[in-house]
Amino acid sequence: DRLGVAERVRIVEADLRDGLAALPAPDAVFVGGGVTREVVDAAWAALPAGGRLVLHGVTLEAEALLVDCHRAWGGALVRLAVETAAPIGGLLGWTPARAVVQWSGTKG
Repeated sequence: DRLGVAERVRIVEADLRDGLAALPAPDAVFVGGGVTREVVDAAWAALPAGGRLVLHGVTLEAEALLVDCHRAWGGALVRLAVETAAPIGGLLGWTPARAVVQWSGTKG
């Protein structure tokens, strides 16, 4: 609502097997974690031409799957790392969070 897109965006939280079957073909699918081959295949199959899929992962298994997606469908493969400043004794140092691997692609 605050960003002015509430009328154009519908967020659905559901198990993939139930959620996609109950909806019209999506314009885009975002998977923020827990990505598996089953999730990727179902989401990609549900997208029409021009549909966009965005996947995030933090495990080595997820990263390998996202690399497979990049090989198969192109798109963009990005690794994001965030660090926050935290005290180390009387000084400050960087504390890293887990890196997130993101793959995004548009179905041709």
